[in-house]
Parts: sequence; C-alpha cells; structure tokens
Amino acid sequence: MNIKNKANSLMTEFKQFAFKGNIVDMALGVIIGGAFGKIVSSFVANVIMPMVSLVMPSGTNYSEWKLSFHRGTEMVDGVEVAKIIDIPYGLFIGEVVSFFVVAIVLFLVLKKFLGFMTQMRKKLKEEEELAPVVEEPAPLPAEQVLLSEIRDLLKEQVKRE
Repeated sequence: MNIKNKANSLMTEFKQFAFKGNIVDMALGVIIGGAFGKIVSSFVANVIMPMVSLVMPSGTNYSEWKLSFHRGTEMVDGVEVAKIIDIPYGLFIGEVVSFFVVAIVLFLVLKKFLGFMTQMRKKLKEEEELAPVVEEPAPLPAEQVLLSEIRDLLKEQVKRE
C-alpha cells in the first residue's frame, strides 16, 4: 500500500471518528459548559460577592480580603521595603461560591432530567405490559397434521361421488 492510499485511509477513519454524533455532542457540551462557567463566574463576581461585601462589617470589596504576613524587610535600590506575603482568601471564597452555584444548577438539571427519563422508562414499560400479547397457537404435532390432511382428502372424495 502506498503512502497516498494510507493517508486517504487515515483521513477516512478520522472523518468517521470525528463526525460521529457522540463526538459532536460532547464538543457542544464543552462549549456550552464553558459559556455557562463564564456566566456563573460573572454572576458570582458581579452580583453575589458585592452583596456579601455590603453585609461584611469592613465594607471592603471581597477581592481585597486577604491575610498579610510580614516577613521582615529588605533593601531595594537603597530603600528599605517590607516583605509581605498576601493570601487573597476573598478571591478563593468567590471561587468556592462559583463552584457551589454550578454544582447546585447541575444537581437540579440532572435531577429533573434523570427524573424525567425514569418516568419515561416506567411509562414505556407499563405500556408494554398493558399491550395485548398475541400468542400464536402451538404447532400441531406431525401426527395430527397428517390425520387432518387425510380427513380433508376423504371429505373431497365423498363430495365427488
């Protein structure tokens, strides 16, 4: 097999793989999931967390909430500068809230979707159980078939006479 045929075969296999319904559905799910994540992040950062900041006694924006640790001083260009390590826990809390919003929405959607699917399965199963079952009669034994044929032949002879 030459290189051109191998390349065409590889392309054909790739097309079959890439354009199967499952791959396209999964790609759409990833795109929609990314967009949903951006909406949730914006909702949390621009609506929920500012409301939380209003309730907090300090009144500062949640992005400014941090723990600061002083680690001494150092000389930078002849000026003594404090070494400070900040842990921005406010941003972390915002991300945790985003996670919970996504988790709650997914739980509700999946719960409703799975509940709907379960109801549909039950309904289909009930319909199958209620549908009249047409049973074909069991085939007659060979002896009975032969006797029936003999009977029918005798009836025809009697009618001819």
